[in-house]
Amino acid sequence: MVNDLAERARTLRRHVVHLAADSPGAHVGGSMSVVEILTTLYFDGVLRVDPADPAMPGRDRLIFSKGHSSAAYYAALAEAGFFPVSELDTYKKTGSRLAGHPHTGVPGVELATGSLGHGLPVGVGLAMAAQADGSPCRVFVIVGDGECQEGSVWEPRWRPRTTGSTTSW
Repeated sequence: MVNDLAERARTLRRHVVHLAADSPGAHVGGSMSVVEILTTLYFDGVLRVDPADPAMPGRDRLIFSKGHSSAAYYAALAEAGFFPVSELDTYKKTGSRLAGHPHTGVPGVELATGSLGHGLPVGVGLAMAAQADGSPCRVFVIVGDGECQEGSVWEPRWRPRTTGSTTSW
């Protein structure tokens, strides 16, 4: 299994390099830094999602707040089957849905990102709503280093409250 995951990560890295070579302004460093996390989430059975039904009720949510690293995110989504791998060739081209920052027009993308600092507060809100609804979904948020300087990233850290024997997020 480890070798398979290592190969998946290498495949994602190859896509990132290809996309960056073909698209000025791609954030290579940020994309490379998130490859192992995306590999684990999508290919090690962590995320409970269905590429054939991206809006499946009860699915886990990945909020990819690190939108500047869209090359790695799109590579993972394509390799996971959310859209054809060949569509990666349209990255950042006129008319492509694979824009420089992810948006909800791309299957598997839960939140339009790129504006720094919004992902964590949205993720906390989604988790709180899921808990209130009794939903089995889990919420994962990936943030970038630069956005940790934004105030909105720190505010949700103080939102969770403990009531009785449960913790609300």
